[in-house]
Amino acid sequence: MSGFDQAPAGVVRVRAPNPSPLTLDGTNTYVVEGWVLDPGPDDPEHLDRVFDTVSGASRERALAGIVLTHDHPDHADGAEELARRAGDVPVKRPSDGERVGPFAAIATPGHAPEHVSLLYGGVLFTGDTVLGEGSVFISPGEGSLSAYLASLRRLLELDLEALCPGHGPFVWRPRERIEELLEHRLERERRLLDALAAGARSREEILDAAWSEVPEELRPAAALTLEAHLEKLREEGRLPSGRG
Repeated sequence: MSGFDQAPAGVVRVRAPNPSPLTLDGTNTYVVEGWVLDPGPDDPEHLDRVFDTVSGASRERALAGIVLTHDHPDHADGAEELARRAGDVPVKRPSDGERVGPFAAIATPGHAPEHVSLLYGGVLFTGDTVLGEGSVFISPGEGSLSAYLASLRRLLELDLEALCPGHGPFVWRPRERIEELLEHRLERERRLLDALAAGARSREEILDAAWSEVPEELRPAAALTLEAHLEKLREEGRLPSGRG
């Protein structure tokens, strides 16, 4: 779906050295017009690379500010230290419709309640709303599957050229990728409902039926995502007895 992993014009990616099953190759930090978007973890070598990317060897360009899609540690923990290094530049957590530097914020809750995506011309920085590959983790309680699906549908209303995700490669077929994620969640819900209709009630029974292809190392995350699905069904009054 990503087409080719080449940055849009005016965008530089600096990938943090924090790979994992959930962060893929690591957190993507972006530099755009002197602004740093999602500085990533508080890792000295990573922050060195980000700072040098902004300022260059001659220090001709100053870091203008830092903007966050959300406050999860793998995206935001480096913000305070990077801001200090740059002379206490502002760290922005914009709300829906707010403009920060070259970006316009679009509220995209679901993965986190405060999550925003940031629009730069026809390029959208999606944080953890859309990954370059795979699907994002939705935790019950903090996250909301209902809100996440609404956020994906909102993004489908935009005329986009490319996506710059928080993890994974650039996406050059944005609409196709967003539709793929939306259908993935709805198909997962259909499989969950089928499992419940067939009598599955325990977490392990439902995971075996509806998440059977998930690798063992991702099963704990799948179990939490399952709870987010059940939370959505409960809100909608569609959860059968015995799983309330």
